Amino acid sequence: MTRMLKGLMLATTVLVPAALAGVANAADTALTIESWRNDDLSIWQEKLIPAFEAKNPGIKVTFAPMAPTEYNSAVNAKLEAGTAGDLITCRPFDLSLAMFEKGQLAALNDLDGIKNFSDTAKSAWTTDDGKTTFCVPMASVIHGFIYNKKAFEELKVEVPKTEDEFFALLDKIKTDGNYIPMAMGTKDQWEAATMGYYNIGPNDWKGEDGRKALIAGTQKLTDADWVEPYKTLAKWKPYLGDGFEAQTYPDSQNLFTLGRAAIYPAGSWEIAPFKAQADFEMGAFPPPVKKAGDTCYISDHNDIGIGLNAKGKNPEAAKKFLAWVASPEFATLYANSLPGFFSLNSTAVKMEDPLAQEFVSWRQTCKPTIRPSAAIVGRGKPNLDLEMWRVSANVINGTQTPEQAAEETQKGLDSWYKPAK
Repeated sequence: MTRMLKGLMLATTVLVPAALAGVANAADTALTIESWRNDDLSIWQEKLIPAFEAKNPGIKVTFAPMAPTEYNSAVNAKLEAGTAGDLITCRPFDLSLAMFEKGQLAALNDLDGIKNFSDTAKSAWTTDDGKTTFCVPMASVIHGFIYNKKAFEELKVEVPKTEDEFFALLDKIKTDGNYIPMAMGTKDQWEAATMGYYNIGPNDWKGEDGRKALIAGTQKLTDADWVEPYKTLAKWKPYLGDGFEAQTYPDSQNLFTLGRAAIYPAGSWEIAPFKAQADFEMGAFPPPVKKAGDTCYISDHNDIGIGLNAKGKNPEAAKKFLAWVASPEFATLYANSLPGFFSLNSTAVKMEDPLAQEFVSWRQTCKPTIRPSAAIVGRGKPNLDLEMWRVSANVINGTQTPEQAAEETQKGLDSWYKPAK
């Protein structure tokens, strides 16, 4: 009997704390993040969420990604059914704007930390009138050129700063014959615009000034500043290697990482995979300017943000998480966990990866802008972004002149877009 009582007392001392712990856990506020980025699940689970939870006991966060191709329809269905998580990862521009206009995403103008972002940084998640921001900017991608340092050393060449230097460099690489000067194909079309026209064009249309003038209708795609990048692209053809017209995006990646090409017109998202695949050291340089002393511009394109489900069950806890996402601490953690996806926070982040630091350092000397087809003028049919893909590829292939490309895109824009007066 005594032994039985002792056993019951021991069981009670073990079970009661466990039960109390269960009560405490049950009282935790649970937040769920909806996202399409299933490739960074481990980073959220192992670095980002633990850092937040350590400072916010009582809030438990779950990162719940879906397949990228299914995200748009799936998250919209969840929002309409009232089953979506408290935090919604935001694609840039119109898809997220549509969620806000439906009342699915909450306004974040009064969120702690939202002032840590410039108007350009917030532009992908702000209403057309510029008055309301509805997602916290998380990261952007930067365009430029990645190069094979070994190839440059062998050829005794330096990074070009002007367009004349750039083409002189390409001529020297081509004459040497050991490397394809640039690895880029036109079969998939999107690279011709994304890593071509959108990459080099901001130096001609003066970044945000030109982009906003296009939206306002005070500039047209047939103006000299918008035709000039096509003229430069037309000069790329001799340097892209044999059969570039049939070369796919993965083909171009392989040519560069296998060491067969000296330069790769790039988006910074290539940094991590290239470093995993290439056995040579890489460097990067921004789009060369027309002449020495010109102001340089870079495509620093908003890529991902995060917003508040307007009908979520735990808005106060969710706002705490969003305020943390807006902090320099999150900016540093996120950017260094995903080199090539750069913080949009006004507080500069020191990158641990040298190649990533090279890209982000251009923000100190060049003016950032976003892709001109991304906001407002890209909403209609024909879709300006897709049109620019096609005509950029045609110009490089030599099947369309720069002037014809500009006229075609402007004609398509005129067919549906009427600038606000």
